[in-house]
Amino acid sequence: MDGGVVTFIIAILIVAVLIFVAILLTGKRKYIFNKEAYQARFLAIENKLNKESPATFSMAIIEADKLLDKAMNEMGLPGKTMGEKLKKSGSRFSNLNGVWRAHKLRNAIAHEAGFEVSYKQAFNALAIYKQALMDLGAI
Repeated sequence: MDGGVVTFIIAILIVAVLIFVAILLTGKRKYIFNKEAYQARFLAIENKLNKESPATFSMAIIEADKLLDKAMNEMGLPGKTMGEKLKKSGSRFSNLNGVWRAHKLRNAIAHEAGFEVSYKQAFNALAIYKQALMDLGAI
């Protein structure tokens, strides 16, 4: 073979490898969660929700919000706060508006003195957080 042909083939191979690497680096990477740990943690949160104990309503929402934030951190979503991460989450969630509502409910619990949550609100928020965790692949 001619030296020019060999050089041409090597150049094509180098370009092909660079394109392959670029595709791998820019493609959607799926994060691998410890699903058993997330499922166990979420089940514990659900089990703490007691219709007869209003104090559990707020705690369940706060804990579910923390768990979703942890999953988003593990995925490497950019942002310091949950709100910043949600803004940059794109189409990761099947019900992004619901996740926003649940998070705003959590913020009201955390920042508004005397804010009370009903069992129905807590139950619905947990369902939204559960779906969000499923959307991310954490549970």
